[in-house]
Amino acid sequence: MNIEDHEAATVGITLHAQDALGDVVFVDLPEVGRTFKKGEVAGVVESVKAAADIYMPVGGEIVEVNEELRADPSLANRDPLGNGWFFKVHVTDMAEFDRLMDQPAYS
Repeated sequence: MNIEDHEAATVGITLHAQDALGDVVFVDLPEVGRTFKKGEVAGVVESVKAAADIYMPVGGEIVEVNEELRADPSLANRDPLGNGWFFKVHVTDMAEFDRLMDQPAYS
């Protein structure tokens, strides 16, 4: 999860999770305007190996979804830290964001 500006963040798949799942073949993304609490399921990512829920890393409102990813789920494999992002969220509690692990700690 990357913070873009004050209280807005991009949620996507990590390299670690992408490696574990394998080739992504389908994503079910939330609707813009929906609000979720931290830990709630916001969508699903399916691969050739398994299906996995997309859990909200922080609470907030969905402000944008990646329509390109919906049309071409393989973007999650080809560019997981770039064009393969899932959705953008307006973070309601920045303290939740501050408590997240950074990428080296997660890997």
